[in-house]
Amino acid sequence: MKIFNLILNTIPRPTLIRLSYLISPVLAFWLKGDRYTDPIDGKSFRKFLPYGYGEQRPNVLSPSTLSLERHRLLWLFLKNETDFFLKKYKVLHMAPEQCFLSLFKNQKNLDYTTADLYSPIVDVKADILDLPFEDDSFDIVFCNHVLEHIEDDAKAISELYRVMKTGGMGIFQIPQDLHLDKTYEDFNITTPEERTKHFGQYDHVRIYGKDYFERLRKAGFTVKELDYSKTISKEKVDEFRLADGEILPVCYKK
Repeated sequence: MKIFNLILNTIPRPTLIRLSYLISPVLAFWLKGDRYTDPIDGKSFRKFLPYGYGEQRPNVLSPSTLSLERHRLLWLFLKNETDFFLKKYKVLHMAPEQCFLSLFKNQKNLDYTTADLYSPIVDVKADILDLPFEDDSFDIVFCNHVLEHIEDDAKAISELYRVMKTGGMGIFQIPQDLHLDKTYEDFNITTPEERTKHFGQYDHVRIYGKDYFERLRKAGFTVKELDYSKTISKEKVDEFRLADGEILPVCYKK
């Protein structure tokens, strides 16, 4: 499994996206079982796949949807705590995760737009620092594991705020070290090797600390810091392979 994951990490992202559609059914069949369940599609497996840059986390990558812990946590929140799948919403999804893309696009209640500067699978090619959308355009905005790649994250957050409708909701997940009171960033660190050493991944420019939520509030958002896995039984946290203690940043434009 470790060798398999190392190979995956060497494949360019556009190629991996295309290959994953072919790989996923094979993996899902091979690992079929009843120990762990992906709540996104309801399929169960004897184990999940490992995943990670450098040090790999065991048993976290769903063989069927290729979702990770954060994706499954977001899904459960949307499914159990919101009317996202019922009410008509205009949605913007920045850098859409593959495990959600077709599902959200096929939701008849959603007017669903995807955007990214580089992804080959989005509707709109767009720079998060200068989004090509009018003010107050979207009811819901998703932007997950994007901001850690952006040096001027304050500008990016302000753009997310601008295009969201008053009364709208956004979820902006990031990799976060809750042992850090203050976000660690140093823009003099520029090489892939040094960024991996300092920030955990070659294309990250910071490690967010507890002050991430204040960065969101500074842009105007009202922020709820939800430790959502605490609302789920320990048995289900294990079955769904969630990350215990991950904070879900749910943002509102009042």
